[in-house]
Amino acid sequence: MAARKIAADTPELRAQWGGWTFTDANREKADWHIKKYPEGRQKSAVMPLLDLAQRQVGEETQTQGWLPLPVMEYIADYLDMPVIRVLEVATFYTMYNLEPVGKFHVQVCGTTPCMLRGSDDLIEACKKRGMKAGHVSDDGLWSFTEVECMGNCATAPMVQINDDNYEDLTAERLDKVLDALAAGEQPKTGTQEPGRHTSEPAGGPTSLKEMVDANHDYRSEW
Repeated sequence: MAARKIAADTPELRAQWGGWTFTDANREKADWHIKKYPEGRQKSAVMPLLDLAQRQVGEETQTQGWLPLPVMEYIADYLDMPVIRVLEVATFYTMYNLEPVGKFHVQVCGTTPCMLRGSDDLIEACKKRGMKAGHVSDDGLWSFTEVECMGNCATAPMVQINDDNYEDLTAERLDKVLDALAAGEQPKTGTQEPGRHTSEPAGGPTSLKEMVDANHDYRSEW
C-alpha cells in the first residue's frame, strides 16, 4: 500500500529545496484559498496549499510532484502553524506524495470490487514494465502504488494516473493507456469499455427504460 514516510532530511535535500517558495501565480492562488476562511482560521487552508505546492514541485521536476520536508516547512510558515500539524495532514492523505515520484503516478485500486474484476492482472502488467512500490522506474516515467477504493466500483477494475481515472480495464487495455502516455499522447479517460459512456449498465438499461428519454412517472403502475 501507499508509503507514508517522508523522504530523509539530508543536506542534499536542504540544498535543493531549502529556498523553495511559491511562484507569484501560486501565491495568489494560496491567498485566495486562505480568504475562504474566517480571520485566524488560515490553517484550514493547509490541504489546498499542500496540493498547490506539490503541483509546483511537479512542474519544476517534470514529474507528478511531491512534498520535500523544506516545502512542507514553508507551508507551515505561510499558514503560521506548527510543522508537525502540516506533517500530520500530509502523512494521512495519500493524495500527497512524500517521496519523489515519476512523470506518471500509476495508482491501482486493489480493493474487493476491483480485485474480483481483475486488478491483480493490472498490477502484474505494471510489474512487467519495471514498476514497483516505492520506486521510480529507471526511465523516470513511472511510479506505482496499490491503493484502497477510489470510488469507481461500478466500472472496476480501475487505476488513477496523475489526475485521471481509467476504468473497465484489462491488462491489455491498461497496456494501451500506458503506451500512449509514454509516447506523449493523452489516452481516453474514464471507461475503456467500447460503447459505454460512464457507469451505466453494460449492454444498456434493464429496468426503468422509459426514464431514458423522459421523466416518466411510474407511480400509477405501482
